[in-house]
Amino acid sequence: MTPAATAQPQAILAFNQLAEGYDELFTKSSIGRAQRDAVWNVLTKTFHPGDYILELNCGTGEDALFLARNSISILACDASEQMIRVAKERLRIEAPNAPVEFFQQPTERIRDLHFAKQFNGAFSNFSGLNCIADLRQTAEDLATLIPPGAPLLVCLSTRFCVSEVIWFLLQGKPRKAFRRWSGRTTAKVGEFVVEVYYPTIGQLRSSFSPTFSLRSFTGIGIAVPPSYVEPWMRRYPKLLSALTAIDKVLSTRRGFRILGDHMLIRFERVNV
Repeated sequence: MTPAATAQPQAILAFNQLAEGYDELFTKSSIGRAQRDAVWNVLTKTFHPGDYILELNCGTGEDALFLARNSISILACDASEQMIRVAKERLRIEAPNAPVEFFQQPTERIRDLHFAKQFNGAFSNFSGLNCIADLRQTAEDLATLIPPGAPLLVCLSTRFCVSEVIWFLLQGKPRKAFRRWSGRTTAKVGEFVVEVYYPTIGQLRSSFSPTFSLRSFTGIGIAVPPSYVEPWMRRYPKLLSALTAIDKVLSTRRGFRILGDHMLIRFERVNV
């Protein structure tokens, strides 16, 4: 059985296809930068120099390289062979001595990572876990890799994204406007169809229990819209700056933090 055998085959093919242009499409976009900066603000408060961290769904390595610049060691995994190839090339060019190892491994098989020493924490950024049907199994696998008291940060797409609803309703596309609300949909990525899941906070709390306790969560992209609005948003940089400032105010407010494009949840590994 290959390492990627239990992951969504269509998802792997889709991200293989996206890999070469992903940084131009999202990482370097103004919206992508605004949302990622908000996540990085929490990462640097959670993980510390000298830590050894597991990253799931690492993509092209942007977060791993950032943490390495902060003296944090990373084992960064992704199911996509091409994403890992791009990440390794970035590592070679940008930071050849950084304490980062990129490894092709889908989240569904992280239980096989026992060759590595125990991690001080783990995280997954920007919707990688939205492609996982069984998060309870993911939580059980992670619990074998990080010790009690260690943090786990996961950034997922929300079920109710206000800016998405407004954007698509203005375009006369109600089906797209409410596509997340059922908790499950399919996304067309190039020629591939990917199953996407949108768990609520309550469902996440249940899925990660009893080995992880939900400690806090932050809204990401409440006023800042999803990345597909980038072609329009890049014409209005001052508006994006204003929306980013609004996000900083609303990101931890009850009632607002579940309404963004993403939510960043902090769990803690607990004894059971």
